[in-house]
Amino acid sequence: MRNIGIVITRVISIFLIVITVLIVVAQLISYSRIRASLPIGSVIAGVPVGGLDRQTAADRLIKAFSLAVEIRYNEAIIHIRPSAIGFELDLESMLTAADQQRITQPFWIGYWDFLWGRFPNPAPIPLRYSLSDERLKSYLRDEVAIRYDQPATDAIPIPGSTQFKPGNPGTKLDVERAAILIEDALKSPTRRIVNLTYTQIDPSRPSYLNLEVLLKQVLDSTGFDGLTEVYLLDLKNYQEINFAYQQGLSIRPGIAFTAASTMKIPIMVSVFNRGRDPISTEILNQMELMIERSENDPADRLMESALGGNLGPLLVTEDLELLGFENTFLAGYFYPGAPLLRRISTPANSRNDIDTNPDIYNQTTSSEMGMLLGDIYQCANQDGGALKAVFGNQITQDECRSMIDYLLRNRIGVLIQAGVPEATQVAHKHGWITESDGLIHAISDAGIVYTTGGNYVLVIFMHHPVQLIFDNANYVMAQISSAIYNYYNIPFGE
Repeated sequence: MRNIGIVITRVISIFLIVITVLIVVAQLISYSRIRASLPIGSVIAGVPVGGLDRQTAADRLIKAFSLAVEIRYNEAIIHIRPSAIGFELDLESMLTAADQQRITQPFWIGYWDFLWGRFPNPAPIPLRYSLSDERLKSYLRDEVAIRYDQPATDAIPIPGSTQFKPGNPGTKLDVERAAILIEDALKSPTRRIVNLTYTQIDPSRPSYLNLEVLLKQVLDSTGFDGLTEVYLLDLKNYQEINFAYQQGLSIRPGIAFTAASTMKIPIMVSVFNRGRDPISTEILNQMELMIERSENDPADRLMESALGGNLGPLLVTEDLELLGFENTFLAGYFYPGAPLLRRISTPANSRNDIDTNPDIYNQTTSSEMGMLLGDIYQCANQDGGALKAVFGNQITQDECRSMIDYLLRNRIGVLIQAGVPEATQVAHKHGWITESDGLIHAISDAGIVYTTGGNYVLVIFMHHPVQLIFDNANYVMAQISSAIYNYYNIPFGE
């Protein structure tokens, strides 16, 4: 019996040894297979690849990163294949980096950890890739922007009115920012949707040429049968409009008009140029009466006291000539019966095609009066321009600002001012006279208009050979002024 027990014990022992050997061999085989694959828990570029062989891991990475990126621009949805913009994974280096974490641990230590269910926690492998920045931006410019950018629609004049139909803003793809956002999406295996950013493009104003067409249409709509000359100067880019118009016909501009009280602008310039420094309070008081109240006696007194006796008007003319104005002059004082100091011939009053019968004492053209206002504005704002170039420090920037302040006080609520909102600043001087027949034949207004949409000089001269009725002239001038104000302050629209 004892021998039988020993035999049984040996059989059981051998059986257990065999079983143990088989288990060890099986675990060795399992561990060898696992060791031949990427470590459990391995993550490459955010993609779990633990336990996969290199080829399977490579396939999984390719599948994850070859998914199209969805870009959304305005209402358009566009899918971009990564390969189309030069995106390529560096599979070899990423898989090799993951492999390094597998082979750094000795076999038997790894096997022992495996038997006890202890698995290392491998560090994630970052994405390694190449991307053609130029191909990506070329794609955005040539395939996306060119198709899906929305151009702004410009404002257009409304025929028969002084209004404009507002334009609408457009969109322009921000290519640089879009490239960054798309690259971020290409680097993620899950976040593959991109909302592209864009720049808003403001609608443009109509061209100055279109504005001139509108102004002529406005004149047609008023039914005014006299002569009108308009000068407009943009004080930002110095574009100009200058046209003369009568009953549907365009006439060459540069027509000689009676300057009337608009001549007080050049008188003011000459007083600041030639007056003693500092200018006395009495002179400044006379200046205020001349500009704000448009009185003639203060103008005469200023020329007598500040410019030198009987020849004061000719000194004003001399200053105008120095500034390059060949059609604007003052040849005598304003008081009735004042002697004519010189008969002055100009290119404007020598024309044979048009004649407004301008006053032989004071004349100008709309463009020259407008350019003088532009010179005052430039001196006041940049301490430069023709006034500074010609007269140097004889006229200071503060004095130019004072000139504009005087012109701003001339608030009459008609002519150019009637065409703009009440709070709009208009630094201007108006002018008209009752002539020897007891009637008004010429009315003018010349000013700098300050608006949120831009500042500009506007000069309008009107003439009628029979009679220029003030209410009619005021309506026409206000319509022109309104159209120009609306041009500079067009809303963007819906």
